[in-house]
Amino acid sequence: MYWFQSVALGQTYLNRYFSSSFSQVNRYLKGTLYVAPIISEVSPTYAFTGKIKKLSEIGNYTNNNIIITTQSSTKLKMPENCVDYIFVDPPFGGNIMYSELNFIWESWLNVYTNNKDEAIKNDYQKKGLQEYQELMERCFKEFYHILKPNRWITVEFHNSKNSIWIAIQEALNKAGFIIADVRTLDKKQRTMKQMTTINAVEQDLIISAYKPKTSVEKQILNSLANNENTWIFINNHLKNLPIAVETDNVLESVVERQPYLLYDRMVAFYVQRGIKVPLSAGEFYSGMHRRYPKRDDMYFLPEQVAEYDRKRMTAKNIEQLSLFVHDEKSTVQWLRKELNIRPQTYQEIQPKFLRELHKSGHEQLPELQEVLEENFLKNELGEWYIPDPLKQTDLEKIREKALLREFQTYRDAKGKLRIFRSEAVRTGFSRCWADVDYEGIIKVAEKLPEDVLQEDPTLLMYYDNALTRRSN
Repeated sequence: MYWFQSVALGQTYLNRYFSSSFSQVNRYLKGTLYVAPIISEVSPTYAFTGKIKKLSEIGNYTNNNIIITTQSSTKLKMPENCVDYIFVDPPFGGNIMYSELNFIWESWLNVYTNNKDEAIKNDYQKKGLQEYQELMERCFKEFYHILKPNRWITVEFHNSKNSIWIAIQEALNKAGFIIADVRTLDKKQRTMKQMTTINAVEQDLIISAYKPKTSVEKQILNSLANNENTWIFINNHLKNLPIAVETDNVLESVVERQPYLLYDRMVAFYVQRGIKVPLSAGEFYSGMHRRYPKRDDMYFLPEQVAEYDRKRMTAKNIEQLSLFVHDEKSTVQWLRKELNIRPQTYQEIQPKFLRELHKSGHEQLPELQEVLEENFLKNELGEWYIPDPLKQTDLEKIREKALLREFQTYRDAKGKLRIFRSEAVRTGFSRCWADVDYEGIIKVAEKLPEDVLQEDPTLLMYYDNALTRRSN
């Protein structure tokens, strides 16, 4: 039956003629159901004989050490901590309507998919972004359950929508995984959609995440009375990050080693486990500066930095990260990158900043002068510079007060918020979480435009967890 099904569709009017193909066998367009304008007829004898030869060769490569199981990933019938590695290429939003495209086969076989737990966006099935994320989260929780501690999951991603990308990451985080690396995968061979659609995504993204060691989790939970638990997490996380990535003699920047992302991963670890975040951003950055060596705005463990230095000396080129400025957070990151080169006056910074600025429509972005005053210091020559990390905590406290005042106006406002400072909302959510004020998070989150909430990983993380904690 499997042999017959694998060839039969290529014997129908769906099999299109494709001039540049080596073979005309099975040239039907996957993911669609329509009769091709030019049909290719293939000899059944040729198609079926070729397929049986290929199927008979499978045993030569596998030694029969294969188990194939058909079940829902939302409820895997497997014991805990039994799998060494997981690679998953899941459904991505509304890209492909799998069960609907199976309808012809299922009608013929008289066996139908139970699509209740099918993890897709589908108007007919009444599944929007939230339902899709919840289903993906259930699947990832099952993967987390069966994966051994300190082992890895690789998730392949292919979608052009930011909201789907954020939903996948949030589902991974809520399942307990810690994201360690995101990079592109060039499969060299383009699909028909990529060749014919202008806005099609040409490369897949690969997310690498790991399940923390049980001993590390216990160590962190047992040391919550002091701030040392933060550094237990960071030490373990830095061990799991790539040290140096080199492609064609170009040394790439490991984004996950940059301070703001290390802070985000730390916050996510605590929030997803319902624990109060132990350090503010300023305290965290100050601690990173004291404890870890820094190279090219990336932090390393002492035993890792020598390897990076060796790679840096032999690499022909070093990748310069371009930063897309669209809100207050990315503005601060861009300014840090710019002022890391040398101190600069407002007159030098402003024209370069305007070239890079692509403000989001909802964003109430403060004036550049205000961002500089809240995050940087000025010397006697009128040049702005990055403050000493050991003294940055005081600046953070002043800035936090201003942002919390702004957040309070959002809490008091009636109706939807059209224009607001995202950084004020992030800071407010962080304070509400520390104060166990879940209602404060939910109240403001429901005033935000839905697309903003769904496309900001920090806001979505706090909101989802606040909903969970309130219901409990």
